[in-house]
This record gives sequence, structure tokens and C-alpha cells, in this order.
Amino acid sequence: MKYAPINKSLFETNRAKFKAKMKPKSLAVFNSNDIYPISADSTMPFEQHRDIFYLSGVDQEESILVIFPDCLKEKHREILFLKETNEHIAIWEGEKLTKKKAFETSGIKTVYWLQNMEKIMFELMTQCDTIYINTNEHYRANVEIETREDRFTKWLKNKYPAHSVAKSNPILQRLRSVKEPIEIDLIKKACDITEKGFLRILNFVKPNVWEYEIEAEFMHEFLRNRSKKFAYTPIVASGKNANVLHYIENNQQCKAGDLILMDVGAEYANYSSDMTRSVPVSGRFSERQKNVYNAVLHVKNEATKMLTPGTDWTEYHVEVGKIMTSELLKLNLIDKADVQNENPDWPAYKKYFMHGTSHHMGLDTHDYGILTEPMQANMVFTVEPGIYIPDEGFGIRLEDDVVIQKSGEPFNLMKNIPIEIDEIESIMNS
Repeated sequence: MKYAPINKSLFETNRAKFKAKMKPKSLAVFNSNDIYPISADSTMPFEQHRDIFYLSGVDQEESILVIFPDCLKEKHREILFLKETNEHIAIWEGEKLTKKKAFETSGIKTVYWLQNMEKIMFELMTQCDTIYINTNEHYRANVEIETREDRFTKWLKNKYPAHSVAKSNPILQRLRSVKEPIEIDLIKKACDITEKGFLRILNFVKPNVWEYEIEAEFMHEFLRNRSKKFAYTPIVASGKNANVLHYIENNQQCKAGDLILMDVGAEYANYSSDMTRSVPVSGRFSERQKNVYNAVLHVKNEATKMLTPGTDWTEYHVEVGKIMTSELLKLNLIDKADVQNENPDWPAYKKYFMHGTSHHMGLDTHDYGILTEPMQANMVFTVEPGIYIPDEGFGIRLEDDVVIQKSGEPFNLMKNIPIEIDEIESIMNS
């Protein structure tokens, strides 16, 4: 792994929290992801399933975690099943986790090789009444393939049909949404790497550079700082491209006078950052661009203040919509008649700001969290309002990542990343 070792106490704490939510005489199983094929002998880079990583720190394919708090044998209350390494694998793929290294990573003492899984699972299943299966219930999920987790669940339910079935995901949705201090430090590290990338491109951008060259500058800086990749597919959208919310082609030339919207974040140790900045290709904003930019920045700052414990997700977005409406009126993009006659289900401001303001962030860029439950301290959210004006050929979005505090305003993990117009112009023209 490119990242530095993570203190195993994080994963011990996470398992303890999960166990506290389990039913008596129940067992939970978590699988690693597959390595997905492309064609011929090509595969996609391995990405660990975030749930088994959250609970164990194991970042390796063909791994299984079993949690069974009420097991009669104490050594079987936590088990890792791992792919057995050998000299051939070490030569061709690099060393895999040894049993000793797995304990150092996870804090789990009992480690078996994967070939022993079915025999040991039979013993465990005779002692439990309920099995927790791990399904993907994220509100944005749209999974069309059968995962390793899906196959294991199908095998388990078929082989042991008399057991009661419970779901891990509602527990994990709540646990993962509230971050431990070590997790916040890891997210901050990802944000700091993103900052380095942004400062690099501020000195790189000029008329006639290509969007993909900017993407490459970010990636160069990310790799130099122990990030293995972008946290999500980067958006580098110059001019009118910024009005396409998920523009990822990044293949156009940046023209003098245009703005570039960059929605880019580094990952670190599987944790995400998520930043958006809009900068002028020529190093100076026009007056109109400044006015729209400052309107977006004002909405972002006011929205950030609302992210406090107890805040209701739906009410939060209603209040942000009111602030955005006020700014759009000042910019003459909408008028009072538009507001008076608006459809409550699609308010007037949605013509220029059609997406949400915030989402949970952590191990996934759009992280776990139950939107019908009040916000809590130590949740991490993005704040990302935007104004998109196709008729004027530009769009502006600004985004930071913040941690909700027990009291007061959230802590901005990206507070050192330039965002004020004067600061951006100064750096670009230095």
C-alpha cells in the first residue's frame, strides 16, 4: 500500500461498535471485493470493499471477516480468512498478508487460510441463530453485477436455510457516518494532498492549456504524496463544459477569458476528499464572473453554518434554497414573479442550482449516512453550492469538506485551500 500503516485501534473500535448492535447468538460476515476483469488477462486495479476495510483494515482480495461475539470458543469471536501466500505468489504479485501481519493490521488474533473456511463456518453456524448479511443499501446505489459479497450470501443462505437473516447495512450506515478521530485525520490527509494539487495547477493554468493536462498535474501531485488515485472521476470543465454537472471528458482546450470548474479530490488510505474550485483561465475574473462567484461563496459560507448537530437534512436544503434564491434575484437571473409562481417541488432557484448542497463523505465519496435522521457531531459533509448559466457560457461551483462539531460552526478540513478571489488571482499572477 502507498499509505502509512493505520493504528489497529481504529478497527478494534469499529468492530466493538458493530458488535454492540448485533442480536444475541448472531454472526456477521463481510467479504472483500473481486478483482474485476476488463478483457483478455487485463483487470481493473483492486479496490477493497469499504465495509470489510472499515472493520478490519484488511486491504487485500479474497478476504473474509467473521464477527461472532457469543461464540463458545473465545478465539472464534473474531476471525479473518485470508488467501494463503506462497513463494510463487510473492514473486509474481508481491507478498500477501501473513497471519502475523494480519494481526498487526486488524487486531484480530485468529487468522485462517481461506481453504479452511467452509469447515470452520459449519462449526460456527451450529452455534448461532442469526446471520448478518451485507447488502448495499446506499441511497445512490445502482449495482448491476453480482459481487463477491452477493455470491457468498447466496451460498450461505442456501447451505444454512434454517437460520434467521438480519442486515448489516443499517448498522454500518449509522456507524460509518460518524467518524472516529483517526478517520478524520485520514480524511484531512486526503484533503491536504488535494490542496497540494490545487496549488500546483494555479501556477500551471494559462490560456490554451488542455483540460487533460490539468488533470495530469493533479495526478502527478497526488502520487507524489502517497495517494494512489483520484477519489472519484475528476471533472475539469472549462467554459460551457462547467454546465454539464458530471462532465468527465476533460478533452477541451481552455480559452482566454473562460473559467475552469475543477471538481477533484485525492484519496488516501481509501478515504476520500472532495473539492471544487472555479478559476479564471487568464488569471483574472471578469466583473460578472466575480459577482456570480461571490454569490456562490456566500451561499456556501451560510450553508456551512447550518451543519450542526440535530439539523434535519430536508429542512437544511430548504433553507439553503432560500439563500440561493436571494442571490439569484440580486444577479437578475430570476425575478420576484419567478419566485411567486414557482412550483414548490421545483423552486425557481433550481433553474440555476439543480443539485444538492451536501453529502456525507468518508471511505466513499458519497459516504454512508441515513438522510432521514438528524445530523450528528463528527459527521463529515461536503458543502457545494453552484450557479450554472449556459446562456453566459460558464458555471461556478465551490466545495469544501467539513466536520460537524458538538457546538459552533463545522471545522473546515479544506480551510487552507485558496477560495477567495483575491487570493486565487494573486497566486495565479505571482
